[in-house]
Amino acid sequence: MVGGGQLARMTHQAAIALGQSLRVLSVSPDDSAALVAADVRIGTHTDLAALREFAKGCDAVTFDHEHVPTAHIAALAAEGVKIYPGADTIVYAQDKQRMRERLSELGAPVPRWRPVAEAGEIAGFAAEAGGWPVVAKAVRGGYDGRGVWMLADAAAAEELVRTGTPLIVEERVPLVRELAALVARSPFGQVAAYPVVETVQRDGICVEVLAPAPGLPEERALEAQQLAIDLANALGVVGLLAVELFETADGLVVNELAMRPHNSGHWTIEGARTSQFEQHLRAVLDYPMGETSLAAPAVVMANVLGGPDGGMSIDEHLHHLFAADPGVRVHLYGKQVRPGRKIGHVTVLGDDMTSVRARAARAARRLQEGE
Repeated sequence: MVGGGQLARMTHQAAIALGQSLRVLSVSPDDSAALVAADVRIGTHTDLAALREFAKGCDAVTFDHEHVPTAHIAALAAEGVKIYPGADTIVYAQDKQRMRERLSELGAPVPRWRPVAEAGEIAGFAAEAGGWPVVAKAVRGGYDGRGVWMLADAAAAEELVRTGTPLIVEERVPLVRELAALVARSPFGQVAAYPVVETVQRDGICVEVLAPAPGLPEERALEAQQLAIDLANALGVVGLLAVELFETADGLVVNELAMRPHNSGHWTIEGARTSQFEQHLRAVLDYPMGETSLAAPAVVMANVLGGPDGGMSIDEHLHHLFAADPGVRVHLYGKQVRPGRKIGHVTVLGDDMTSVRARAARAARRLQEGE
């Protein structure tokens, strides 16, 4: 797996049960996965020579992020490396303009959008889209709220354009809430879909995932799952595909795509019969897909962000949390704690979504703040 973050760390844990060994290409020996995996190679994902050396002897190569240059992926595939997803597929998770173009060609529901290079083009789009604000996105490189700007007026557009960032601009969607549909697809073409979840964002970062999405009508849930399956097939995805969705009064709208294990699927470690990390490995190794049903009627994952400097250590916070609620499942990523940094997550299972959600939020707050 190229990348040594928490996604590789949790994929390593899933590999153990399958009798597999996960080799990790990590920038630093202190990265999350590098701290636990036995086979760690130090190098950068932008270095083709490092990627070539890393891939030697691997049965399959995959990623814990979408930042490997498309040309490098294509070069490795041309040299016989089984690398998933391929260059012609992952580009739609790397390049927002290419993604919007392809989704539009496929007839998938997307916001009104346009590539822009000048502030006047943004203002013209805003006038056509019903006025300000509009949403600007960096064509490449954004994640966790980075590379996304809510532009309130022409002055804000002018300031952003001066940075020289390649941009697309989209209408601000009047959303009811955000959903995610997670599917996995193997090279053989078998597809497995997880229950549709609700994701709760704060400051551009996912803070909660509710599984299944509360109050979501069955027909809309099936629509979201079918949309994700259709996209996985049309784009030739091998591995996991997370389709981030806006639910509106009029239906579903595709926001983003991710082609790897995804934050919206962390709940599956305890909350589904097969975790997203095992499922991703099954897919890239062309194993039959695993069962995706819920392990409990209500599952909530809450991200743990780094709290303020000083005070008790995260281990002391963990001690107090387990004393207060021994049923909470905790996953810490081995990261240095910094305010606002995603350092772990908690998962709670139960019968009632309201109480499960409250327990998860309380557990995440205890780990962050010690309360």
